[in-house]
Amino acid sequence: MTASTTTAKVSESATRNVGGVASLVRRIGRIAVQSALLALVWYAADALTRVTHLPVPGGVVGLVLLLALLFCGGVTPRWVKAGADWLLSDMLLFFIPAAVAAVKYGGLFRADGWRLALVVVGGTLMVMVAVAFAVEQAARLERRLALRRVRDSRHSRHLARA
Repeated sequence: MTASTTTAKVSESATRNVGGVASLVRRIGRIAVQSALLALVWYAADALTRVTHLPVPGGVVGLVLLLALLFCGGVTPRWVKAGADWLLSDMLLFFIPAAVAAVKYGGLFRADGWRLALVVVGGTLMVMVAVAFAVEQAARLERRLALRRVRDSRHSRHLARA
């Protein structure tokens, strides 16, 4: 192997590493911006619930607001996917304060633990049923819209032939 071949390989390797670093920086930047966008939606929804005195947590209103933005096209899924994926992958970190509170209030758990467990299990089941219902309704809506698009395209082709 000659010196020029070795230099070329080293140069190629360095270029590849710089490209990898640039790609990593872009990815981290995209995740930060998208996470900030999601936080901004939550913050706006929380402010809205405080101002209007809604009996619903700001996070729930934020989810509904984000869903509305996704449906109407104000936000496309690719604008929030990387940030949402990062937040979901590290979701366990968000439960650390709850675990610390559980340790802090051990007496409460010893006295009323069965009630708290009942509420947690019941709440989880209600959420699961509500999500299953919502997914089923969304799937039905998607099927109806797809069927309507097929019918409309067939109808427009039929009219074009006539």
